[in-house]
Amino acid sequence: MNINTHKIRTIKNHLATVLVGLGGVSVIVFIALIMFYLLYVVTPLFKGAEFTKQVEYQFPGATTPSLYLAMDEYADTGVRLTDDAHLVAFHVQTGVLIYDRPLIELNTKQQISSLGKSHLKRGIFALGLSNGRVKAYKLKFNVTYPNDVRHVEPVIEYPLGEDTYQIAPDEQALLKIAIQDNEENATIAAITSDKHLLIHYLSKEQSFLDESVEIQQEHVEVDLSQENIDFMLLDESQINLFLFNKNGNLLHYDLSSRSEPKLIRKINLLEGTSNITTVKFLTGDLSVLVGTDNGLIQQWTLLRDEENVPKLTLIRQFQESQEAIKTLSPEYSRKGFIASNSSGNIGIFHTTANRTLLFESAGSSDIVKTAISPRADALLIENNQNKMQLWSIDNEHPEISWRSLWGKVWYESYNEPEYIWQSSSASDDFEPKFSLIPISFGTLKAAFYAMLLAIPLSLMGAIYTAHFMAPKMRNTVKPTIEIMEALPTVILGFLAGLWLAPYVEAHLPGIFAILVILPVVLLLTSFVWTRHIAKRIPFNHEGWEAAILLPIVIITIVISVSISPALESFFFGGDIRVWLTHEMGVGFDQRNAIIVGLAMGFAVIPTIFSIAEDAVFGVPKYLVLGSLALGATPWQTMMRVVLLTASPGIFSGIMIGLGRAVGETMIVLMATGNTPVMDFSPFEGLRTLSANIAVELPESEVDSTHFRVLFLAGLVLFGFTFMVNTFAEIIRQRLRKKYSSL
Repeated sequence: MNINTHKIRTIKNHLATVLVGLGGVSVIVFIALIMFYLLYVVTPLFKGAEFTKQVEYQFPGATTPSLYLAMDEYADTGVRLTDDAHLVAFHVQTGVLIYDRPLIELNTKQQISSLGKSHLKRGIFALGLSNGRVKAYKLKFNVTYPNDVRHVEPVIEYPLGEDTYQIAPDEQALLKIAIQDNEENATIAAITSDKHLLIHYLSKEQSFLDESVEIQQEHVEVDLSQENIDFMLLDESQINLFLFNKNGNLLHYDLSSRSEPKLIRKINLLEGTSNITTVKFLTGDLSVLVGTDNGLIQQWTLLRDEENVPKLTLIRQFQESQEAIKTLSPEYSRKGFIASNSSGNIGIFHTTANRTLLFESAGSSDIVKTAISPRADALLIENNQNKMQLWSIDNEHPEISWRSLWGKVWYESYNEPEYIWQSSSASDDFEPKFSLIPISFGTLKAAFYAMLLAIPLSLMGAIYTAHFMAPKMRNTVKPTIEIMEALPTVILGFLAGLWLAPYVEAHLPGIFAILVILPVVLLLTSFVWTRHIAKRIPFNHEGWEAAILLPIVIITIVISVSISPALESFFFGGDIRVWLTHEMGVGFDQRNAIIVGLAMGFAVIPTIFSIAEDAVFGVPKYLVLGSLALGATPWQTMMRVVLLTASPGIFSGIMIGLGRAVGETMIVLMATGNTPVMDFSPFEGLRTLSANIAVELPESEVDSTHFRVLFLAGLVLFGFTFMVNTFAEIIRQRLRKKYSSL
């Protein structure tokens, strides 16, 4: 070898070393970048709220206190209704007056005695008057863009007409009032000064000839002379009416029968520990927020008891101080709210996440009213010094907490805390449910059933192929199984969902019969073969037993499936699905864990088989021959020498197969019902982390909570596979070190 050749070879060796090292480092760097990007997207989920004071100014227009305070979704224009019936519109950012006009004519006989508001998004409110009359209004903000500049104009409409309604006899003052209105009917409930509950129903009928609306009225009166009512709420359905007093007593009326309101429950919410200072509906009107004089805020939601009667049930509570709660301002489209107390502290809370996002002083201890913008990004505060403050709010992802992701959450209308994934709904009042437990459980469930099928078949096949099979047959079988790995998983998922699932459903008893009949047939065949047939065959058949057994296996499977109708009729009354449901209490989905196990197990088998077979076949021959020479049988040699030596490779194959099963997307996407349920039954469907990302990420809004939670699911999947691979490598190295001396 000349000097030039040696130098060239040395350069090539160094270059190869550098390139291989650079490639390995690059892989690590790119994996780290993926993890850091996932963390970058996910981190904002756990950020707290920020509360910043923007401006403070004197009351615009009339200086009397506000009965009603609201602003538009852009926090540009605000409206306040004063207690002398003046409607004041102003610019929220500057306090500049837009207009100040009387909303209704007042006199000595007609004063505002109460105000009631409907569902937040409808903007309807009603004024109860001292002469027993009531008038309803609807506040709208019309948005126009003259010269490409946004202009917001507050407009008052009259959903029940411009006339007032006399609902109290003898002109009794309406001390408390509640209103709900929709396109077809409206309900007004009021408490009069002589302690009577008046319920006024109005039905709207639109003329076919013109757009005029005719209103039909019904009236019901209930005597409440023995009760003191301080707060009243009527839900959006116009069925549930809640009457509270300061001591915590609740009267719950069912208004489904218009002619006869039914008192269905009378309870004490606080049990004498404190007094109620304010009550409000959480958006959606399924829950009631109750603030008390000791700083406690409770969430009561409407559930059904054992007799199917609605009942307010306490599901969570918040307490950040001992000061009395002054105001509650629920968000328009999320299950959050803002509260203020008598010390001037402002708290931002979210019910589903059971999370206090912020609690700090607003710089004023005399807060009397607050109003949150529809986008929940601004808060108007009114104090009793004739001043208003505008605060900006940064609170993008209040729905997320460690408990809402990984703990049981008591959702509205659920009878108990549960793990639920349900990210969207057709209703704007929907409570997003972002528990990762069901889809993490589905991931492990799918992997379990896949590995339950794949590990025994692939390992037994690898052992037989590498150690017992004839070389010619091995040269055919091994490449055939390995080429199965190139089959696209989308094809497997397609076949599993459209062909395998209906077929298994139609032949379920026969499928289970295979598990019993096939082992028995194989044992009998082996017994007959070794005792009576093998000795009579004149040529060398060693290593070809699998080819001989293959027709028997196929025939046994065909027979088992063909007797499925008879088995179903004899053992399961003709329908195994009905039998499972009624006799065993087990639900049955056509696309279930069995289908996932069969399809994904089929996809994982080539991976485990190939690695395990190479590990077994790679055991040095001198170890095998030495064991046989010392008198061990081939099976003893396999169990005590070959498997121990090959165990690092076998374990690696199993872990790599598990990693593929955990991360598989297309098969579980197409072969299951994608139902995120917590049920280990093989007859129920599931949803995995990867399938959930594939299904929902294209439909999620970029940077929304839903979008970031899906990235969090990806981070969880990334972390799980990383831990599994790390654990597998540690075990593999220990096994290699332990058995390397053999």
